[in-house]
Amino acid sequence: MRLLPLLLLGALLGGCASTPNNDPSGTWINQAAIDAARESGRLREALLAYGPNLEWHIDPERQQASYSNGFELAEGRLQSAGEGRWQVTFYGDYKEQLSIQNGELVQVASGYWPEQHFTRFQGSGEAKPLGSSFEQALYRDYLGGDWLIEEGLGQGGLVRFNSDGQVQGLPGAERFALCLAGDCAAMSGEHDSIWLQAGDQGSPWLFVHEGNRLRIFEAQNRAQFDEMPEYQPGPQRWLLKRR
Repeated sequence: MRLLPLLLLGALLGGCASTPNNDPSGTWINQAAIDAARESGRLREALLAYGPNLEWHIDPERQQASYSNGFELAEGRLQSAGEGRWQVTFYGDYKEQLSIQNGELVQVASGYWPEQHFTRFQGSGEAKPLGSSFEQALYRDYLGGDWLIEEGLGQGGLVRFNSDGQVQGLPGAERFALCLAGDCAAMSGEHDSIWLQAGDQGSPWLFVHEGNRLRIFEAQNRAQFDEMPEYQPGPQRWLLKRR
């Protein structure tokens, strides 16, 4: 007589286990772009290939959805469009379609963007500024670990780029920021760029990420004084090797 209840319980648990998790709430990051940047070393190319949007924050209770592309932030009104599908309406009646597919948040291809995939961010759960979760994951995966200064000022020392934007061991720098989009990308063109800052003073640099080596060059402005800066690699300042 105990067999039937056990079979029913097994069926119930099996049904629960097979039910897809279509909850979109939380923060989602463009992990595909991060993975491509880590594997190739080419940050701008990876962002262009898998972006342009880098992070979504979804709050169904407030019917809000926001995204960041590394330069702009946009907030829209979230509405259900059926099981596992949502529509986000932004200012000016501009709309985006989202869905949950195989545990990923998918931004459906539209007249504005190609299809893009986002992975749920596994963080501490504390509220963070929109876009900072993607940056944290990118800094960790792309520049994380210890780097030895093989050439340049501070030769022989160790450098560490932290996920919160702090840098240790790089002479003349306390913080850094990778260029993701916007004016800094326009000014550096096809080159990857990084902002290095100490105190209130900072400046852009260009870099080449080659496997376990990171070359950092002075950014030389080729534009006229009344034009937008156009940076090209100047002399190499550092050669770092990941340990």
